[in-house]
Amino acid sequence: MTEENHCYENAKAERANGILKTEYGLSRTFRTRAQALEAIGQAVALYNERRPHQALAYRTPTQVHALAA
Repeated sequence: MTEENHCYENAKAERANGILKTEYGLSRTFRTRAQALEAIGQAVALYNERRPHQALAYRTPTQVHALAA
């Protein structure tokens, strides 16, 4: 998920994957690929647009990116 030899970036990716699996139910087995893709899209949208992050001063990633633009 990250560039070669960047172990610290991998921790960030693993943290995000863990949150998506535990908080958004993506660890379950889906009946179809389409159902899985829809659930992933919804979870990522919620994670980026609705879930405040402590590291971002309780703002969402979408809010932070909008301020930086």
